[in-house]
Amino acid sequence: MYRGREGQWAWLLHRLSGLAILAYLLVHVISISLFVFGERAYMALHTTYELPIFSLGLIAVTAGVVYHSLNGLRIIVMDFTGMGVLYQRQMFWAVMGLTLLATAYTAFVVIGRMLGGAA
Repeated sequence: MYRGREGQWAWLLHRLSGLAILAYLLVHVISISLFVFGERAYMALHTTYELPIFSLGLIAVTAGVVYHSLNGLRIIVMDFTGMGVLYQRQMFWAVMGLTLLATAYTAFVVIGRMLGGAA
């Protein structure tokens, strides 16, 4: 049975995070374009963004953007340096660790604001 290693997981997560960022961008462009239909239509949608599910989505978007950007840098190092491939496993785990830290900080701030704090 084939078992994926760090390289395969990095590839899969990079593709999924890219698709998630694209979906977020499309939703963002559509929501901003509602201003064409007037302020009432624009504000009707933007008030729904205050729901908790969208706050949790912000945490997920942050995780996706941070992972995608750091993994992109990892790919650049692997492609343009002779030693990048030797350390791809360590760089993958560094990317995952930094993504986890950024996501945890974002969760701390966003959940703090959801609970009424000034985090």
